[in-house]
Amino acid sequence: MSLLAGVCVVASAAAKAPQPAAPDWKLVWSDEFNGSNRSAVDASKWVSETGGGGWGNDELEYYTSRLENASQQDGNLVIKVLQEKFAGPDGVTRNYTSARLKTQGKFSQAYGRFEARIKIPRGQGIWPAFWMLGDDIDKPGWPLCGEIDIMENIGKEPALVHGTIHGPGYSGANGIGAPYALPSSQRLRTSSISSP
Repeated sequence: MSLLAGVCVVASAAAKAPQPAAPDWKLVWSDEFNGSNRSAVDASKWVSETGGGGWGNDELEYYTSRLENASQQDGNLVIKVLQEKFAGPDGVTRNYTSARLKTQGKFSQAYGRFEARIKIPRGQGIWPAFWMLGDDIDKPGWPLCGEIDIMENIGKEPALVHGTIHGPGYSGANGIGAPYALPSSQRLRTSSISSP
């Protein structure tokens, strides 16, 4: 099984993939988001997943492919949540919009190091994430395809990040994982996170 990367942030965020830390690593895919400001992400690398069906989490936003929700800015990917009434082509109307990006059909990798530098927001209802799914998700579906949540932050927990693995028999609330808490009163929204 190979994995495909995904980014799902439901508020303003910026991400920039750093170079490999060790000289024995070989960089096979990256996106430095160095397109012109307010330009779309590179369509040869990213797919916008759109819709307002809640994605199994009862999410309140409608994911769009609009520049208002996802664009490049000063070498960063900026994903924004907007409080606005939006009616999508699927007939769903939501009071928020955001963006959900993935590499499905563009890039997948079975083994290696997956890394990103991510600045996340905080606040009730916000749930930024950096995750991977099995690239065969269209065949067995979720959770049979597997999922690795590298980083998820629930906005009301500003100093806590969750890492979880989901699969058959250990999905949803029964995923295998553990949270990581920053020391003292530090908050993730002012810190950088990377994961090997």
